[in-house]
Amino acid sequence: MADADDVRRLALALPHAVEIDSDGFDFRVADKGFIWSYPERRPGKPRVIRTDIAVLYVGDEAEKQALLLGEPDTFFTTPGYEGLPLVMLRLAQVDVDRLEELVTDAWRMRAPESLTA
Repeated sequence: MADADDVRRLALALPHAVEIDSDGFDFRVADKGFIWSYPERRPGKPRVIRTDIAVLYVGDEAEKQALLLGEPDTFFTTPGYEGLPLVMLRLAQVDVDRLEELVTDAWRMRAPESLTA
């Protein structure tokens, strides 16, 4: 079972990854976000930053759909993320090894080629 501390440790271990000041966690490489806390919005209520759920960059719609359909207990989306290459990840549903793979893949898709070569 992974948590926000695991996200932080794994993301900061990647070259040129930086954490942006936020109420939860927010990691970027070359000014591009690759994983951050889920800003949950419910009608009529203030936004809540959920550090038990991460927004993860997945690259394209095909990968997004594969994750959503293949592991619906782990990944989900909301109407606000429709058409974007992002999924929400329930951190408690993955172990640290799987989280490391997901964070590294997201970083790799956002990092400049000079860093990933």
